[in-house]
Amino acid sequence: MNEHERGLADTPPGAGQDPFAPFPAAGQRPWVPPNPEPDENIRHSLFGEILDWMLAPLLLLWPMSIAITYLVAKSIANQPFDDALEDRVTVLSQQIRTVAGRPVVQLPGSATDVLRADDVDSVYFQISGPDGAHLDGDRDLPRPRNGMFEEGAHGGAVLFRNDNIHGTPVRVAYSWVNLDPLRTRPMGTPPSLALVQVAETLDKRAHLANEIIKGVILPQFIILPVILALVWFALSRGLSPLAELQERIRARPQDDLSPIDPRQVPEEISPLVGSFNDMLERLAQTVEMQKRFIADAAHQMKTPLAGMRMQSELALRQVDPDEIHRSLEQLAKSSESATRLVNQLLALARAENQPHAGLAFEDIDLAQLARATVQDWVQASFAHGIDLGYESPDAPSQETLHIAGNALMLRELLSNLIDNALRYTPQGGSVTVRVRRDGEHALLEVEDTGPGIAPSERANVFERFYRILGSNVQGSGLGLAIVREIAQQHGAEIDIFNNPRSHSSKYPGSLFRLTFPPPVHEPIDAD
Repeated sequence: MNEHERGLADTPPGAGQDPFAPFPAAGQRPWVPPNPEPDENIRHSLFGEILDWMLAPLLLLWPMSIAITYLVAKSIANQPFDDALEDRVTVLSQQIRTVAGRPVVQLPGSATDVLRADDVDSVYFQISGPDGAHLDGDRDLPRPRNGMFEEGAHGGAVLFRNDNIHGTPVRVAYSWVNLDPLRTRPMGTPPSLALVQVAETLDKRAHLANEIIKGVILPQFIILPVILALVWFALSRGLSPLAELQERIRARPQDDLSPIDPRQVPEEISPLVGSFNDMLERLAQTVEMQKRFIADAAHQMKTPLAGMRMQSELALRQVDPDEIHRSLEQLAKSSESATRLVNQLLALARAENQPHAGLAFEDIDLAQLARATVQDWVQASFAHGIDLGYESPDAPSQETLHIAGNALMLRELLSNLIDNALRYTPQGGSVTVRVRRDGEHALLEVEDTGPGIAPSERANVFERFYRILGSNVQGSGLGLAIVREIAQQHGAEIDIFNNPRSHSSKYPGSLFRLTFPPPVHEPIDAD
């Protein structure tokens, strides 16, 4: 069954709460928000960032371009010299004859001189018979590594390879010449092939490749600075709208929070301008809220201050001790009312600015918080002649009911609900604070036996400084506005009903119910 507790403690209302908590006490340093990130992580120049991302690939690709150009130049330089080597191999292949079944080279001496004639490179040739016997030319020229079994050897095609002779790299063109293409040989007998090779060193090829590279690379040394200058100029022109936008914003008056026309900026920064306009709109709302708060505070403070001044002047003019005492009592009541108004104004300002304070929610036991808050108001309930009680959750397993929130703000919320209930409940009535669970949601209820709130007035009572006509209860009309602000910050829904336990038609009572969302539990990494 529900546990109903009455008269929990002799603690004055509001004990342990500091209405001036957002403001530093005397001698304390004001709170300074931490720097969100170190300076070294902040990018200071969009121009430099874009320039880096444009020039870094360019400077990276330039050496790659030189390497590719060198390879292409070597390929271009090799082609004409390979064609000349192929012609020489073809001429030598035509000089081989078969006499009495043996290969013979019919190459005049002048032809050999012409074959070796070269002012730059050294030219070598070699003709070998089918059995590898040397027929003519240079004996030191190495034979192909794959011999006559490589692809294209039997077709008489001219093949190419890179090799070395006397430690010098050479380019070799060679061909296998079939000496008996018309002779019928037994099946499985290999053909009689002679090897013809012509090789030359690579000096002319390297010289031509270097000339090609010079013709391609040297202009790039002239074009590259021009490209850098054009990129610099293009970036300067492209980012000039940002500089113009900056000047327009700086030229604005300090109180001008009107949005920037997105049609006057480039399409690429329209989203940025849109976000900036959203920020200006929120800032304008904040400024307007502050102005409204200051105006409301000035208007509401005017009455109690004027009353205090009038009572003090009246006390100064009185000579009768009873009249002076009566004036001082009124002055004390006015000062108490003014103090309460100031405290509620500060609490409302603190609640409205809570989302910007950067205070993270924590895990809170709602039942324990409600019990402690009710204890703070027991003495005030005695003064009003009202029975103030607290009902814990139904099941013993629900004695602890956790939500995510800010304890200071929630105590302020519940204190305002209790204070509102005590003020409107007639003497001899009762006020009950109840905490219970409804599925995954935590419920906080404050129930009274007062005159109740008409359904048509329930949406208006949360407005600031709104008072129900004919209530005849002293107050500022800020308590429920504070409750609404704090409830919205905690994602809680607040509803007002008639008290289902009241059976009086004159005093149907009120039931304020706050429904809190279930707390989000973050997964814990297990080591």
